[in-house]
Amino acid sequence: MNLTQYFKNFLKSSQSSGVILIFCVVISLLIANSSFAGNFQHFLDHETGTDIFHLKYPVSLWINDGLMAVFFLLVGLEIKREMAEGELSSFKNASLPIFAAVGGMFVPAVIFMFFNSGTEYGNGWGIPMATDIAFSLAIISMLGNKIPNSLKIFLAALAIVDDLGAILVIAVFYTEQIHWIYLLLSLGVTALLFLLNYFKVTKIIFYLIPGLFLWYFLHHSGIHATIAGVLLAFSIPTNTSNTEISPLEKLEHQLHFPVSFLIMPVFALTNTNITFTEEMISGLTSTLGLGIVCGLVLGKLIGINLFSFIAIKLKISSLPQNSSWKQMLGVGLLAGIGFTMSIFIALLSFRGQAEIQDEAKFAILIASFLAAFSGFIILKTTSKNVISDED
Repeated sequence: MNLTQYFKNFLKSSQSSGVILIFCVVISLLIANSSFAGNFQHFLDHETGTDIFHLKYPVSLWINDGLMAVFFLLVGLEIKREMAEGELSSFKNASLPIFAAVGGMFVPAVIFMFFNSGTEYGNGWGIPMATDIAFSLAIISMLGNKIPNSLKIFLAALAIVDDLGAILVIAVFYTEQIHWIYLLLSLGVTALLFLLNYFKVTKIIFYLIPGLFLWYFLHHSGIHATIAGVLLAFSIPTNTSNTEISPLEKLEHQLHFPVSFLIMPVFALTNTNITFTEEMISGLTSTLGLGIVCGLVLGKLIGINLFSFIAIKLKISSLPQNSSWKQMLGVGLLAGIGFTMSIFIALLSFRGQAEIQDEAKFAILIASFLAAFSGFIILKTTSKNVISDED
C-alpha cells in the first residue's frame, strides 16, 4: 500500500498524544465537579481579543473555532495527500467514506426521531449525526500497528465528511441568521486560494494569509469557522514525487507536533467541562437520552456499515486494504463518539433551555464513552493477527 510517510507520522503523533488527551478529559471532569468549577467556567467565558473588526470572543470560542480550525487544516492536508498518491487515490477507496458518512448521519437522525418525533425534544435530531474527529482518531491511533493504516485513513476521511455534513446541517437548520455578504466574501477568498494553486504558487505564506481572512469571513457569516481549515488544506499544492517535498508536506510536518500535543489536549480540557447533576442521570431514560445514546452508538454502527455494504455490493466501493467487516464494526462504533460537535448542536437545538441542554450533554458523554470503549475493544480483539501495512 502506498501510505505516505506524513500520514504515518500523524498517526504516531496521535497515538502518543492519546494518553494525554484522555488525561485532559479526566482532569476537566474533575475540575467541573469541584470547587474550581466556577473559576474555570469564568476563565472559559472571559472575552479576549480586540473590538477592532469584532474580534473579541470568549476563550472557549477561540479554542473551538480558532485552534480547531488548525486541527481541521492538518487532517484536510492528510486527506488530500492520501487522495493524491495514497490509500484514497482510487475512486473505489475514496468513495467508501462518503457513502459511510451519509449512512452515519441518516440512520442516527431517524433513530432519534423515532423516539422524539412530536415531542419537545424533536429539534435535537441533528445531535447524533456528528462524529468527534479529534477523539475518534486519537482512540484508533492508540491501537498502533494492530490494525491496518488504511482503516485509520478511512475513519479520518469518514469523520471529515461527517463533520462537513454536520456543519452543513448547522448552517441550514440551526443557524439563526446567515450573513450573505460575509459568505460571498468567503467564496471569493476560496476562489483566490484555488487560483493560487492553479498558477502554481508554492510559498505557503501566500495561502496562510488569505486563510486567515477566510476564517474571519466564515465565522462572521454564521457558518462554523472550522470549515476554513479544510478549504485551505485542499487549496495548498502537493505532488506525487517521492524526492521533491511539496508545500503541503512542509506544512504537514510543521503542524504535527502543535496539533497533537497542544491543540487536541487543550480542546479536550475545555470541552469536557461538564458538571454532573441528578437531572442528567434521570434524563438518560427520557426519550431525549434514549434518542441520543441509541442514535450515536447503534445508529452510527448500523448506518456506516449498512451503507458501506450496499456500496461494496454494488461494486461502487471496496473495503479498506487489509481490513475486515469485523473491523468495520469497530470503526462504526468509534464514529459514534459525537462529543463536542454533538454538544455544540445540542446547545443550538435547545437555546435558553439549560436543563435540557445539561441532559443532552450527559447523554452525549455516556454515548461517546460507550462507543469509544466498545469500538476500541472490538478493534483490539479482531485485529491482533493482522499484519500491519505500515511498511
